[in-house]
Amino acid sequence: MKKPFYQLEQTRDVIRQFTPNWFTMTMGTGVVALILPEFPFAQGFLWQLATLLWQFNILVFITFMTLYVLRWLIYPQEAKQIFSHPAMALFLGAIPMGLATILNGFLKYGVAIYGDAAIQIAQLLWFVDVILAVGIGILVPFCMFHKQEHQLHTMTAMWLLPIVACEVAATSGGLLLAHMEASQQAIGILFASYMLWGMSVLPAFGILTILMLRLALHKLPSKELAITGWLALGPIGTGALTLLVLGAQAPQVLTLIHLESLGVFFQNAGIVASFMLLGFGVWWFAIAVLTTLKHAATELPFNLGWWGLTFPLGVFTLAILNVGHQLQVNFIVDTGLAFAAILMMLWLMVMGKTVQGIYQGNLFFSPCLKAWLEREQA
Repeated sequence: MKKPFYQLEQTRDVIRQFTPNWFTMTMGTGVVALILPEFPFAQGFLWQLATLLWQFNILVFITFMTLYVLRWLIYPQEAKQIFSHPAMALFLGAIPMGLATILNGFLKYGVAIYGDAAIQIAQLLWFVDVILAVGIGILVPFCMFHKQEHQLHTMTAMWLLPIVACEVAATSGGLLLAHMEASQQAIGILFASYMLWGMSVLPAFGILTILMLRLALHKLPSKELAITGWLALGPIGTGALTLLVLGAQAPQVLTLIHLESLGVFFQNAGIVASFMLLGFGVWWFAIAVLTTLKHAATELPFNLGWWGLTFPLGVFTLAILNVGHQLQVNFIVDTGLAFAAILMMLWLMVMGKTVQGIYQGNLFFSPCLKAWLEREQA
């Protein structure tokens, strides 16, 4: 076991070992902050608690980003090895997804605190998020094709991580439109968000198809990777949520160019498509639960991959709640709240184990650094 983080022999060891999979913590915490006020009880308290959690998540994200930038500045040769690592490179997608939860929070909580400045901040962050999501969504798969070694039997749902960031940014685009007047810029954001959806959902479903083949041919992943099955809920849930959010804004935005009827079509088609996606999500949720229970017979080793229990389930829950609110069907909303309750319990468990791992110092480990050092010594 490593020494606790406050007893590390070298003060820069945390920076040297810092990897982007830590940003999955900001993803999970951010989505919990966005869902908390959906519960119908103790509205005032939950709103304040969610606001504090969102602000805490901002501090965590800034801390992690500072550590990762310092790693590139202090250890550039070691940091760039991430592009050759077949697993750790995938977690670069967690950076824009973690940022998306923060900008969504500016729209949900920031307006009451900072006024219209919150919308301007969110708009700026959205453009940054899109650049990161598109860049990572193209660069990381290219590195997979060009520099990395992959085999079918070692494939996991982590392949989805760099891909899903674009549709998460598309969802944020739809949320941003709700705070904007109909304008040429709003039209651009609407259509760009639909394109981001296509850049993400279509490749993601290609990956899910291959993943089902891998599971059929090579059985379940090892217990260290058992949680990765939950990641499949990410593109499914976000895909549905994006269509719902964009569809809700499309009629008003497209009125400017006299295409309100097209906007109504987008809205109705989004609701129908979201039910289809949510149906697929229920199927995959069951598979993920059964996979976890199968491995739970023996103790599951904790790692940062456990944060995969939170964000994918969170966006799936938000999609259910959104369609329930749009249709004003109570049992759909109640179903979403049941998933939200499960999410809260999972978040508390994973956060507790993460804090314990930070205290003990055994979570600060860079697989890409280890692999590079072994190659250098060979």
